[in-house]
Amino acid sequence: MDSLLAADPARPDIARRGPAALGRLGGFAPAAVLAAGLGVLPLAGNDFLAYQVALFLIYGIATQGVALCWGRLGFLPLGHALYFGLGAYLAGGALKAGLATPTGAGALAAALLLPALLAWVVARLLFARSLRSGPYFSLITLAMAMLGSLAALQWSSVTGGFNGLGDIPELPGLDRFGHLYWLVAAAAVLSTGLLGLWLRRPLGTLWSGIAQSEDRMQLFGYATDRIKAKAYALSALLASVAGVLFAAHQGIVTPQAMGFVLSTEFVIWAAVGGKASPLGAMLGAVAVGWLSSELRDAFAYWEVAVGLLFIAVVRFLPEGLAGLAARWTDRWLAPSPARPVPAPPSASPAGVPALRFDAVRCSQSGVRILDGLSLSLQGPGIRAVIGPNGAGKTSAFNAMTGRLPVRGGTVRLGKADITGLNAWRVARHGVGRKLQIPSVFPALSVAQNLQVALWAGRLAPLAALGAAPLGWHTPLLHRLLARFPELQAQQALPAGQLSQGQRQALELVMTLLPEPRLVLLDEPCAGLSPAETHRMIDVIREAVHELDAAALLIEHDLAAVAALGGDVLVLHQGRLLAHGPMAAIQADPAVRAVYAGARK
Repeated sequence: MDSLLAADPARPDIARRGPAALGRLGGFAPAAVLAAGLGVLPLAGNDFLAYQVALFLIYGIATQGVALCWGRLGFLPLGHALYFGLGAYLAGGALKAGLATPTGAGALAAALLLPALLAWVVARLLFARSLRSGPYFSLITLAMAMLGSLAALQWSSVTGGFNGLGDIPELPGLDRFGHLYWLVAAAAVLSTGLLGLWLRRPLGTLWSGIAQSEDRMQLFGYATDRIKAKAYALSALLASVAGVLFAAHQGIVTPQAMGFVLSTEFVIWAAVGGKASPLGAMLGAVAVGWLSSELRDAFAYWEVAVGLLFIAVVRFLPEGLAGLAARWTDRWLAPSPARPVPAPPSASPAGVPALRFDAVRCSQSGVRILDGLSLSLQGPGIRAVIGPNGAGKTSAFNAMTGRLPVRGGTVRLGKADITGLNAWRVARHGVGRKLQIPSVFPALSVAQNLQVALWAGRLAPLAALGAAPLGWHTPLLHRLLARFPELQAQQALPAGQLSQGQRQALELVMTLLPEPRLVLLDEPCAGLSPAETHRMIDVIREAVHELDAAALLIEHDLAAVAALGGDVLVLHQGRLLAHGPMAAIQADPAVRAVYAGARK
């Protein structure tokens, strides 16, 4: 179990090779490297160089917000300059009014918090509607930035219009060409350190899980739309902090501070530096920004050069320069393994709730999929669901877990009406589901896949920022891994590199780890050899008995169905055709007329 309990399970052998001191730094190591470089810079250069670098560090903080959303959660904000410019204008107004005045203090608070609140509202409205709103989200954020820039131009009585909001005084005690550099450097180091730390905590793993399979995350009970909204608000907060520093640094804020060009530059800097790395995003902004400023006066086609650099990095270094550097530095920056800790109890409701379908109807594109399906199940045990292709077996699971709209009828679980609920809400009623095609997080290690499943229903919001959950384990986890030793031996391997049978096993273990009360298994033996099928059936039977749960299992292999025991439900043309023991089902002429089954 050691690899599962490592803080970075993707590289369990790194801590043994790297120096202990750097290992203890963990996520703060990149920030420490940045702090050392920024501390030496004023000594190696002059005040003007420090002034220039401070500007690019400010841009780097905003770029880290773009990189967080794009590189970690998988959605690209194209209008992040809106929050940068909004923070800059409000901070400029606060400094002009005087920070000691109620107006100035209120404006400064608004400069920091209003952009984050606006971003959270926008994300909640957009992501709550659909899991696949990424392209629309990007275009809407771009349109918002363009509207913000237009408003800044037109609202000249407040913003100064085209000429901008000028004559912004310095922060008290911090001159622009001197001490302000240290405040900016401290903010850059802090943002890099905190983001680097959180990426190595459970929260960072959950962010990556959403980017790789949001459907699977919802089936575990994670409210992914809310997680994404909070992450987007955090990215906007970074942009607003950068905007506040920008106003104090430049002394003027123009509409270009919230325009399309700056938003595009944030994206370019994140891509070049490394969208998956906070330090990479920061250095991308500093390096490309400084290079652009140097080329602007010396080379007429400097924009073309920057564009070609962007294309080259995207084509040949998809993880940016930080991804290239990580091949050599990661071995020295790995954190120490987490301390093993028993996981808290599962949040699944006690007891097995009764499941009831009442005349459920579903259709897509005019095709009727479920045609008044009615069934009732109560008590623990395994039931098999069989029927010909197109009978509605998987569709019944989809209708129950919010993946297929219900056009009529109701689905009840115990006393709760779960008709039309989102998948994550259904999962929180104690429902676990394994999909027909194995659904794992391909870029996460096997151990990280297991952690995401183990945290489901157990991980409190604040605990997601701590290191303790990285060491959580349960007796069920130990027993399941003992039945699948190939998973135990390959926990450091990315799950996408597993064989079909191993992915089937991994997803089954992941489905069972939250200890659901009702388990939906869609062809868990598909693609398995007879020996693997026999083991899978044994594990399912043992786990369901141990959990005292109910299970519905879709299967075409009648030998596997017979081995499972329990009642059998036969679906045909979206309706329940028969329900009873296996012997009675095999003897039913109505069943034999439409379904012959299969054997391995």
